[in-house]
Amino acid sequence: MNQGTSFSASLDAGLSGATRLYFIVGDPIAQVRSPAGVTAALRAAGRDAIVVPAHVASENLPAFFAGASQMKNVDGIIVTVPHKFSATEYCASLTDEAAFLGTVNTLRRLPDGRWHGGMFDGTGFVSALLDAGGKLADQRVLLIGAGGAGSAIGHALLGAGVASLDVRDNDRARTQSLVERLNGLKRGAVSAARESDGPETFDVIVNASPAGMRSDDPLPFDVTRLPGSTFVGDVVTKPPLTPMIEAARSRGCGTVTGTQMFGRVRDRIVEFLLEV
Repeated sequence: MNQGTSFSASLDAGLSGATRLYFIVGDPIAQVRSPAGVTAALRAAGRDAIVVPAHVASENLPAFFAGASQMKNVDGIIVTVPHKFSATEYCASLTDEAAFLGTVNTLRRLPDGRWHGGMFDGTGFVSALLDAGGKLADQRVLLIGAGGAGSAIGHALLGAGVASLDVRDNDRARTQSLVERLNGLKRGAVSAARESDGPETFDVIVNASPAGMRSDDPLPFDVTRLPGSTFVGDVVTKPPLTPMIEAARSRGCGTVTGTQMFGRVRDRIVEFLLEV
């Protein structure tokens, strides 16, 4: 029996009316790897639980939360693209990082039935990057994507002591908002990236955008100008090796993948969900 079959068999054997439910909500949702991994981690910690994917469009998010809040056996909600900002509206309280960023990726049910939100994409990504041999202290970093994951990663990168952080996103207003908020921390120089700044300008490049999820997505930067000394990271988990990561490796760069990031983020999500 292979590992997948073994997991499925043990999961089926453990399901009952007492099983606690956790949703992961997003649009799209087919690309996420969280349900099996988080379910296994919760069960390993002794929780009779299952994580269920929910494909919910932005206009239907209020109805989703209205329904989930009425389900007394729902203990948590994991949030993915594009709901990480809007999900904060449904939280009665937030962790300090989530409050600063205005974004969440996990909600935990409080004893009074309300939701407490946290954000772990940033710390999880930084941990995975360091585990993969990357260096952040005193490095020049390009962050591509100023959405929920990008905001959290930018915050965590500053906490890791980078020398400078340049942010690039198609939404200029969102880029400027993140730059201003991060500069308010006074932990390092943060600016909007200039189009003229090629990849050779940076020591570390992080793709925190959805670019790479589809086979026809353009690469987020010109890899032909990428030196082998640059460390490259990606948040995309499907495919496991994105064209950007493959291109970076072909040029001799160190890399960290979305799958590696997910392992660290998952650990933090489970710790948060199990807190009393």
